[in-house]
Amino acid sequence: MTASKKVTSDSLLAAVLKSLDDDKGEDIVQINLRGKSEIGDYMVIASGRSTRQVTAMAEKLADKVKQEFGIISKTEGKDTGDWVLIDTGDIIVHIFRPEVREFYQLEKMWQPGAATAV
Repeated sequence: MTASKKVTSDSLLAAVLKSLDDDKGEDIVQINLRGKSEIGDYMVIASGRSTRQVTAMAEKLADKVKQEFGIISKTEGKDTGDWVLIDTGDIIVHIFRPEVREFYQLEKMWQPGAATAV
């Protein structure tokens, strides 16, 4: 990234969504958190078919964000691969195995009408 290129949450969101889509993430949902929470501007929730895919998608996403935007993400849950959280600052990304995602139902917790399928 060049110093003159300004990182916006919208450009970061686009890169996150593209990375998850490229890695065959399933049921990708973005939730606009602006005005609802100070934890970030957007939350993205996606599913992977296996612990291996969940972990691989998370690692690739964190690396992409670092390479393209110079942002070092905080990551939790990579060891088990059931649910990985990637915090880029402006975008909070949750990648789940489908059963774990169904159990926690984060979309319902964050304004059921606000979720937008991608």
